[in-house]
Amino acid sequence: METLPIKIYDDTLRDGEQQAGLFFSYSTKYELAHLIDKTGVDGFDIMPCVCDEEAKLAKTLVSEGFGSQIFAATLMNKQFIDLAKDCGINRIVLIYALSDRFLFLRDPQIRLMDEFKGKTIDDNIPTNLIDKIRQNAIDLIVENLRYATTVAGLRVDFAAEDASRTDFDFLVQCIRSFSPYIENFILSDTVGILSPEKSYIWINDLLQSTTGVAFGVHYHNDMGMALENTLQSVMAGATLVSGTFAGIGERAGNVAIEQVLNGLRVRFGIEVKGINYDAIAPVTDYIEQMGIRPAPPYSRTAQRHETGVHVNSLLSDPKSYAVFPHSAIDVVFGKWSGVSNFQYLFEKQLQNPQPREQYEKMRSTIKSLATEQERYFTANDVLEFWKNGVFK
Repeated sequence: METLPIKIYDDTLRDGEQQAGLFFSYSTKYELAHLIDKTGVDGFDIMPCVCDEEAKLAKTLVSEGFGSQIFAATLMNKQFIDLAKDCGINRIVLIYALSDRFLFLRDPQIRLMDEFKGKTIDDNIPTNLIDKIRQNAIDLIVENLRYATTVAGLRVDFAAEDASRTDFDFLVQCIRSFSPYIENFILSDTVGILSPEKSYIWINDLLQSTTGVAFGVHYHNDMGMALENTLQSVMAGATLVSGTFAGIGERAGNVAIEQVLNGLRVRFGIEVKGINYDAIAPVTDYIEQMGIRPAPPYSRTAQRHETGVHVNSLLSDPKSYAVFPHSAIDVVFGKWSGVSNFQYLFEKQLQNPQPREQYEKMRSTIKSLATEQERYFTANDVLEFWKNGVFK
């Protein structure tokens, strides 16, 4: 049996819990962290900026000696970098989308321009403007990478959200610009559009076009191909795999870590260095005993969304986090929700806009209730709360 020295990053406690309607209590996450650690994965992530309970969990695990195993999934903001460091975490994964679709949606200058309100990247956007938003993104990311490495003194990986829909030449430019500051460049197939053939060629071409940084892959399962896409990427030279146990996660979930590990072992005769294969089943059994499974690819259930940043993008561009034409978006509400979840409900679905202050009250109330009651809420639940004055 050949041994392969690739890294395995586990996202069960963060990206896994972002599965719409899923809630892990503090004690569940604590137990899962200990079980996952026994598998020998190179790290598991927590997102301290989501809520105080996440930051508390990170601090507790660091105090118990898990500091080298935990990394913080971190949005592109210096206050979030500082928060990770304050939790005692010494490695972060900075996340930012690089596709033109998301860059156009999220560029702060574009959002202030009246002529682009209500438009998406599909609306004949001038080339010079696309070049500008690309450069803005590089400047912002490099600024935060420098801060994280030189000021905060953290070890840093970069996760390119929606990398599979990013212009190839621009992606290469980003890899070259970020490589002095990072250890791994993680390529995300955020909406699961890759095929096995494309995955192999893509990784191979990127390796031929760049030097100085290792590539990781983080693939979603919207079209049911995350496993094969991941295996082909490893065969092409990717040296890090990011996924979740049982494949849980947003929409149709992430690649399942146990499937990657056993797929490499059974199909290719490859074991991953440092992995305790006997410790995998207790993790997946624990998740299965809670009745948790990812939504099937192509299913209606896979079109549910809870994460605020995702719903915010869907408000402006239906193609941002939904790749299937004519798909019906179902928004739910919980710990991961933002103002945009309530805005989507009242403005997109009910055509009954509310003041932003009302949305903010709703978000704060639902986050608290979700944490206290360890559950999520449907649109009907939110409307009942609204009618009964819970948000006042």
